[in-house]
Amino acid sequence: MYWDHGHEGGWGWGGWLLMSLMLLVVLALLALGAFLLWRSASQQASAAQPDQTPAARQTPQEILAERLARGEIDGDEYRERLNALRSGDS
Repeated sequence: MYWDHGHEGGWGWGGWLLMSLMLLVVLALLALGAFLLWRSASQQASAAQPDQTPAARQTPQEILAERLARGEIDGDEYRERLNALRSGDS
C-alpha cells in the first residue's frame, strides 16, 4: 500500500537529486568544521609554547660575566678565571 511506486505524490528523481546534494553539503560542512577546529587548536598550542628557536651559544667569557652579575663569584675570582680562559689554562 505505501510502497506503491506510482507517480502520485512521490518526489521522483528531482527529490532524490535534491536529497543527495543536501547530504553532500552537510558532509562538506561537517568536514570544514572539523578542519577549522583542528587548525584553531593547533594555532593555540603553538602560540602557548615559547619560541623554539635555539639560543645562540654563549662564549665562556659571557657565562663568566653572567655569573659575576648574578653574584655567584666575586670580582677577584672573575678576573682570575678570565685570565685563565685567555691564557688557555683550565
